[in-house]
Amino acid sequence: MLRRLGFAVLLTVGFAAVVTGVIAVHYLRRWDTVVTEKFRTHHWDFPSKIYSDSQLIYPGMDLKAVAFFDRLRDLGYQPVQAAVSRKGEYQLDEHAGQLDLYLHDGPATTTDEAGRPVRLSLAGDTVTRIEDLPTGKELYTIDLEPELISGLYQGVWEERHLVTLEDVPPLLLRAIIDVEDQHFYEHHGIDVTGVLRALWIDLTHGEIVQGGSTLTQQLMKNFFLTDERSMRRKVSEAGMALVVEYRFSKQEILENYINEIYLGQKGAQGIYGVWEASRFYFAKEPKEMTVAEIATLAALIKAPNRYSPFRDPERALRRRNMALTLMLKQGDITPDEFASAVAEPRRVSTVINEAKDAPYFVDFVRQELAQSYPSDVLNTEGLQIYTDLDMHLQRLAEQTIHTGLAELERRHPRLRADKPTEQLQACLIAIQPQTGAVRAMIGGRDYRVTQFNRCTQALRQPGSVFKPFTYLAAFEQTRQTDHPVLPTTRIEDAPFDWTYDTQVWTPANYKKEYMGMVTVREALEHSLNCATARLAHEIGLGPIIEMARRMGISSPLPPYPSVVLGAAEVTPYEVAEAFTALANNGVRTTPLSIKKVLNRGSQPIERNPVQLEQAVAPETAFMVTHLMEGVLDHGTGQGARKSGFTRPAAGKTGTTNDYRDAWFAGFTPNLLTVVWVGFDQKRAINLAGAEAALPIWTAFMKEATAGLPNADFVPPPGIVLVRVDPLSGQLATPACPTMIEEAFFAGQEPTTPCPLHAPRVEGQSRSQPPFGTEATAHG
Repeated sequence: MLRRLGFAVLLTVGFAAVVTGVIAVHYLRRWDTVVTEKFRTHHWDFPSKIYSDSQLIYPGMDLKAVAFFDRLRDLGYQPVQAAVSRKGEYQLDEHAGQLDLYLHDGPATTTDEAGRPVRLSLAGDTVTRIEDLPTGKELYTIDLEPELISGLYQGVWEERHLVTLEDVPPLLLRAIIDVEDQHFYEHHGIDVTGVLRALWIDLTHGEIVQGGSTLTQQLMKNFFLTDERSMRRKVSEAGMALVVEYRFSKQEILENYINEIYLGQKGAQGIYGVWEASRFYFAKEPKEMTVAEIATLAALIKAPNRYSPFRDPERALRRRNMALTLMLKQGDITPDEFASAVAEPRRVSTVINEAKDAPYFVDFVRQELAQSYPSDVLNTEGLQIYTDLDMHLQRLAEQTIHTGLAELERRHPRLRADKPTEQLQACLIAIQPQTGAVRAMIGGRDYRVTQFNRCTQALRQPGSVFKPFTYLAAFEQTRQTDHPVLPTTRIEDAPFDWTYDTQVWTPANYKKEYMGMVTVREALEHSLNCATARLAHEIGLGPIIEMARRMGISSPLPPYPSVVLGAAEVTPYEVAEAFTALANNGVRTTPLSIKKVLNRGSQPIERNPVQLEQAVAPETAFMVTHLMEGVLDHGTGQGARKSGFTRPAAGKTGTTNDYRDAWFAGFTPNLLTVVWVGFDQKRAINLAGAEAALPIWTAFMKEATAGLPNADFVPPPGIVLVRVDPLSGQLATPACPTMIEEAFFAGQEPTTPCPLHAPRVEGQSRSQPPFGTEATAHG
């Protein structure tokens, strides 16, 4: 009986063994085909990266004005006390007035000094000289590399820089094996004794010190499996490890491992591979790490966030010393090296907590890229996308919008809203007028609440911001006539009826206040609706609409008289593009967000040149710009001067009749900025552009232009600047109580002295009659 029972048991066990063997062979064969192919052709996904513009540094630059040291911090530069010795270090000697800086191998720089040490001589915050540190050769400019703004990826942002085994120190490889898999070169994918040993070590230490999985098993889990804790996954992991060990060399497995492992988190970026980890934790390349730093990195693999030196320095130190002990026991370091490494204080790079992303701008760039690149290419091919965004100006803009809206709500509590989606909103776009480079873009108050980009998507009435197009058309249309419109031409500012299509439109001024006879300059400076509408009535709607189109307004412009006062809806982006022609001698520049695109190997794929178009004659553009300077100096924008903005600038306020939209669009010769304020629900804010938008514009421009040359607008050939009496419009005399400098087309400037404040001379010309007098007299 017992013999029969024993035979039955043996038969059952044998049968089970055969079945298990058949199943194992089946799975091994399947894994052999699938795993081998996938391992051989494994392709990591590399997110495309969006970079800001680089920062040019030159003698005469005010470093404080461009937030130079903030830029160094954000680029990962580390201050040192001794002489700079490796890339990414800087030493400031305030007593000697010099700054030594070892530049990174930054991407997309325009100078040859990348990756070299340079010296900046300083007088206070101003650069007086730049030289190559090793040779002493004088340099005229250097570039600080672009900042990473954001990445384009699907699911998880895996930040990874691929290396070969030759790119990392051998001690790092041995340290990883000592900590994670001491029998790596002896087993064939599974280490049974290692599992038992790891269990014993973990129990004696009271925490997880060693894991049971081999490096190969860990790699299989990362490549092909999930983090599910189940027997099925462990079996699959072991089987795949056996296949890979049979088909590939230890060196191939180890190289994949050091590029694949997860080693920490930097905001949205996951740090993968030893190269990225050494840069993140120590601001070094792997070959520059010390023995203690190598041990720290190897010790992180088990639980990167738990043992992060940023999160828990003491726990990280204990973990590092444990790794050093293992390295000593395995004979990979000497007792002296061990003692020196244990005594080495904890040193890690500076943690950069400030978010660098510009979400509205990144969305805008992504939409532009989507027209040329499929999403899978953008998410996986590691394209390098370089923009003209200035991260210093971007942060200034964000801060200014936040502070400006909060101040408006403090001063006007009726503007507050309980629901975040109903809060007062604003947007700001800043452009370099000569190139169209988008330097800053804030599409709203809080991207987390709403991703609607008001710069590019919000169609709002511009109000009086539209008026410069009327004055451009008036100067252009009448220039060759017997009675050209000049800045000194007088217009009646009073209500009148404009009949069109059997309808009558009657313009009205702000607060129903009228000034009677005014000059063209006064009409624009004080944003007088009736005077502007009367001028528009004389020259006709057609030329004004056609002028707006040439300047860059692409939204529909219905042929109704109210369009001349900004009744048609446009986007702030369009207004910014249109005003570039005013700031740039009549040359319109198309806003440029993407400068160039490189592939992962830094080979150019796409370059976007500056797009220029002569929209209006340089003289005409300067005439209107000169009038718009008066808006800030004497008119509706003079709040900017009262707030301390002193640079030469021109601009225009904008307020809609229903007080739903408040604007200010203004520019210096170097920077153009448009600000809009209002509610998405299009309810009234009951504030003019000078009250709501101008303070935000002023606060931004004061800081944004602080580091730029204090340039003035230069009149082009064909323009004559003449000092005139504002009452008569004729040449000012010493007897005139006030005088202004006015711009005229050459040949149209006044030539006789002011008759109001000088003795009358026989035959002298009289002051110019009001515009429209001749037309009225002729019916």
